[in-house]
Amino acid sequence: MAVALDHLGAVEPAFAAVLDRHGAPEPRCSDPGATTLLRTIVGQQVSVAAARSMWAELENAYGSPPDLEAVLRASDDELRLAGLSRQKAGYARSLAGLVLSGELDLGSLPADDEQAIALLTRIKGIGRWSAEIYLLFAEGRADVWPAGDLAVQIEIGRLMGLEAKPSEKQLRTIAEPWRPHRGAAAVLAWHSYNSIGTAL
Repeated sequence: MAVALDHLGAVEPAFAAVLDRHGAPEPRCSDPGATTLLRTIVGQQVSVAAARSMWAELENAYGSPPDLEAVLRASDDELRLAGLSRQKAGYARSLAGLVLSGELDLGSLPADDEQAIALLTRIKGIGRWSAEIYLLFAEGRADVWPAGDLAVQIEIGRLMGLEAKPSEKQLRTIAEPWRPHRGAAAVLAWHSYNSIGTAL
């Protein structure tokens, strides 16, 4: 990350200004594997506190980390007792089924980011953004660029002095000069966004 931030600061004055003003962002990483993706599903569209509570219920019912075979066999009602909505129960079983069948090998995802994203998004409830965040923080992929992230769009637009928030397509074009360190650019954008007190 330090090498990537140095590179970004050298090629983009706006990033150099962020580093001068706010310092380097704290490292952030997640463990690779099904548990992190299951936590992603549990935490969707709920507060951090609610997600933590739901995860604790799931672990109480299915082990720590949750037993995927037991999750796959569980009914909607059984998973609801463990804190999951009917929709999230379906997502959890989708993840468990793909992993247990071997259709999704999280230990050897394709090196090509787009191919890896395509595989991860076969899991119901895991969209492109969630797949990108997984690759960025669980696998440490340096050039993953979550251009659909609202905070990244807002902050890059502000840092670049744009009149309006850039679209996902525009943001991909803007970020081309930042290859192969676009993941660090996203982390730096979040760091700046949170540091100026505009976090969602």
